[in-house]
Amino acid sequence: MNVPKELRYMKSHEWAKQEGGKVRVGISDHAQHEITDVVHVELPAVGKKVEQGQPCAVVESVKSAFDIYAPVSGTVVEVNDALSSSPELVNQSPYEKGFFLVIEASNQAEWEKLLPAQDYEKLIG
Repeated sequence: MNVPKELRYMKSHEWAKQEGGKVRVGISDHAQHEITDVVHVELPAVGKKVEQGQPCAVVESVKSAFDIYAPVSGTVVEVNDALSSSPELVNQSPYEKGFFLVIEASNQAEWEKLLPAQDYEKLIG
């Protein structure tokens, strides 16, 4: 499994990438592999407030639907519109083209609660 070292992770398999005061969010390679073929992604509206650990999006696969949790609190400033017509990007490119959204973080201290890559690797075995 691909676990980029520069990212932080949640136990629920979301990844987070710091970009200045913003955080880009997606699901890990491990998660996309486990949920199998993604067929639909439901994203929040730009401007929506999100809270760390609370659902902020939904991904549907041929298996089931899964909540995507916000790794940090803040305001959604960008969503990946490409996922509406090409949800398979989540499977094909989970860390690049298949990201879900970008959050303008309201509490930078929350970043420290996320798992470093080596801890996430231990979690997924």
